[in-house]
Amino acid sequence: MPRLALYTLAVCVLAIAAAVVSFARGSWLGVVWILIAGISSNMAWYYLRKARADRADRAADRESTGAAG
Repeated sequence: MPRLALYTLAVCVLAIAAAVVSFARGSWLGVVWILIAGISSNMAWYYLRKARADRADRAADRESTGAAG
């Protein structure tokens, strides 16, 4: 798993925990934490898909150079 995906996943989990605590204390600040969790979740998916696509491209490049040479 790419390092940036792990970081954004950790931010997402921490933001969800902060939202739960905020809502439990009766604060509407939890809405902001939910938005941050959503953004970081999308970033984690992006970095995972990007790493998967990069791996597929490298494999295709290896196959094309191996077949040609």
